[in-house]
Amino acid sequence: MATAKQTAPTPPRRRINRLVLALVLAGAALLAWFWGPLNGYARIGAAYGARVACSCRFEGGRVLGDCRKDFEPGMELVMLSEDAKARSVTAQFPLLARETATYREGEGCRLEAWHE
Repeated sequence: MATAKQTAPTPPRRRINRLVLALVLAGAALLAWFWGPLNGYARIGAAYGARVACSCRFEGGRVLGDCRKDFEPGMELVMLSEDAKARSVTAQFPLLARETATYREGEGCRLEAWHE
């Protein structure tokens, strides 16, 4: 006598789709809620990093890699790049913010103007 194999009942596909949609919408709402402060902190961190690294590099005469020692704790994600010809340093907080500071003789390092 043959017996039928029983399988565990699966939830209806609509229920899974609704759950996925609800999770995506909740994630988007959470990101929208935190986007302003997160973007602001990233922008300020990038601006601070560019200004400090520019001063360290072009006023202090140190190599760019050594300038990270001057950063505040928590700035590990800020990436630095230098344009020796333009005498500028760009600091980037990945995917969120990028700021550049340029050295000018007699003025020191200044951030580029922010554009809203």
